[in-house]
Amino acid sequence: MSQFRSSSGVFYHTFCLGQYPFLCVSSKGKCYICDVRNSPPRIEAIHRALQVLKLMASQGSVSVSEAADYLDVNPSTASRILTTIEADGFAVRGEKRRYFPGANALHFGQTPVMPSLYERLRPHLERLSSLVHETVHTATLVGTTVHHSDAIAATDRALVLTSRVGKRLPAHLASSGKAMLADLDPAVVNARYAPTERGAAPPAVPLNLAGLHRELEEIRRRGYAVNVEATEQGLVALAVSLGHLGGEHVAFSVALPLARYSGTAHQRIADALLTVQHEVRASFTGEETPPRPDML
Repeated sequence: MSQFRSSSGVFYHTFCLGQYPFLCVSSKGKCYICDVRNSPPRIEAIHRALQVLKLMASQGSVSVSEAADYLDVNPSTASRILTTIEADGFAVRGEKRRYFPGANALHFGQTPVMPSLYERLRPHLERLSSLVHETVHTATLVGTTVHHSDAIAATDRALVLTSRVGKRLPAHLASSGKAMLADLDPAVVNARYAPTERGAAPPAVPLNLAGLHRELEEIRRRGYAVNVEATEQGLVALAVSLGHLGGEHVAFSVALPLARYSGTAHQRIADALLTVQHEVRASFTGEETPPRPDML
């Protein structure tokens, strides 16, 4: 079958041009029209966006350079893909230009349940605030990152810690993150912090995995987690996990300045957290979903 080469350097079968849109019957030579007809019906831009979402889900977050390497495209192309995903609510941009799953990605195909969950947890958060008179937060665990979703700031103190709503912290440093990681099987914790196929470890800060496991075992024993200046100088926080509620892994935390931290304050806050944790679990009886042993 005869061929000709277009001005752009692309080969076509003469028969294909004459018979388009009917199929080419030739089995010889390379023809652009044949290649298009025989290729899978895939829209490349959508395929790339879905691949980035899959990478984000597996790692917990993704940077422009990681997306570019994963897709084998220019960083500018990866940046446009991530910006589009963010604009449509499937990702949110955090610190150091890392992108995290957005509400639409976490609840794809469903009416988001987070607002109703927050509304149900809010009275319990207010109760915790009234017991400790310190800043309190609701946090969720996504991969290896803690997302602060709701807060009540203490206003009757000389030193006041502001709300951290919208801030994301490494789970292995934040008290709420450690409290939720302690809910998971050690093998799942290992899998979350394992190097990716490209050799980059998910956490952006150094991690001693053996030391983390020892700390998680202590948290399981006493029932709450502690962070003393691990995420911010001069800040102390204690937290308890509330388990898996409404499709989210949730925790309550109490934060206070190091200047107000003492053995007495520690015990008072720990007791308040454990009391409110018991009340939340009683309120959500039958709704908590235990994590599967293999759940990442």
